This record gives sequence, C-alpha cells and structure tokens, in this order.
Amino acid sequence: MKARVATWIVLATGLMSALPFAARAADALEVGDPAPAFKLSASDGKTYDLADFRGKRAVVIAWFPKAFTSGCTVECKSLAQNGNKIREFDVAYFMASVDPVEDNAGFAKQQDADFPILSDPTKKVAEEYGVLSPAGYASRWTFYIGKDGRVLAIDKSVSPATAAEDMASKLAELGVDKAS
Repeated sequence: MKARVATWIVLATGLMSALPFAARAADALEVGDPAPAFKLSASDGKTYDLADFRGKRAVVIAWFPKAFTSGCTVECKSLAQNGNKIREFDVAYFMASVDPVEDNAGFAKQQDADFPILSDPTKKVAEEYGVLSPAGYASRWTFYIGKDGRVLAIDKSVSPATAAEDMASKLAELGVDKAS
C-alpha cells in the first residue's frame, strides 16, 4: 500500500511540474499570430527591436540552444558561409539564444558570422516565442515574421547543416520580396 501511495505522489508531482509547460504549449505561437515584441542586445554591439522592422522588412529569427556546441556551430557556419542566399531577400535575419551577449559575441567572432546573434539571458523572449525548453535552453526553431509583424511560418525541424539554404527556400516559398 505504501509503495502505491508513493507512486501516486511521484506521478502527481511530475504532472504538476509539467503543467506550466502544458499551459505554454496550449498558448503556443501559430502562423498568423502577432510575433512577440523584443528588444535584444546582439553580438555586433547593437540592440535590435522587432518594432523597427515593422512595415519595412521581413524578419527571421533562428533560435538555437547554446553557443559553442556542435549543432549550433554547424548551423552558424551554414548561415555565415551561405548568407548570400538569404540576403537575396529583403529580410533581416538573426540567430538567437538565451546565452549572455558576451558568449554570443565570441561565438559570432569564432564562426565569422556576418549577421547579428541576439541574446536573451532573461529568457523572457524565448518563453514568449515558446522555444524555452524545460532544461532552460532555446529549442532549435526558426520563425519567419512578415513586414506586418505576424508569424508567416515556424520551422521546428531545422537541419543545422542546410540552415541557410532551407531559410532561403522558405523565404521564396513565402513570397518574401527580393532585395533591391
């Protein structure tokens, strides 16, 4: 009997701890929703505000788990080496993580990233985008945001090795304007 009660307590505790994540999943961003506002520091020493792009350019935010890790390095290299394919479109693009800006600045320098890497050390923006994992890292998801500030697409199956090519293909598929 004691073992059964202990099992139920463990199960109930596990379910209760999962509730915040279940609630967040129910409120997850969907295509057509307004993208959550952000104002974040970046690896290039600037601060980027989503509102600055509204009515001007589409925005792509490629969230990644952690700077200097293998998959994230591969993804960053893809974007750095093939960014010309993305720049064919009238789009501002970023990688983003919950790492401190100093870590992302070092990571950007090491990978020769010619695009900003946003830092969200408070994890507030990651939470609003629904990418914050129970472990406290961002999930590897890419958000495509239209000029109107609405989510055009969410890629939850990012392939780090082909991230740039996939991003350019998705921008074309979405009909994002070509750069002039």
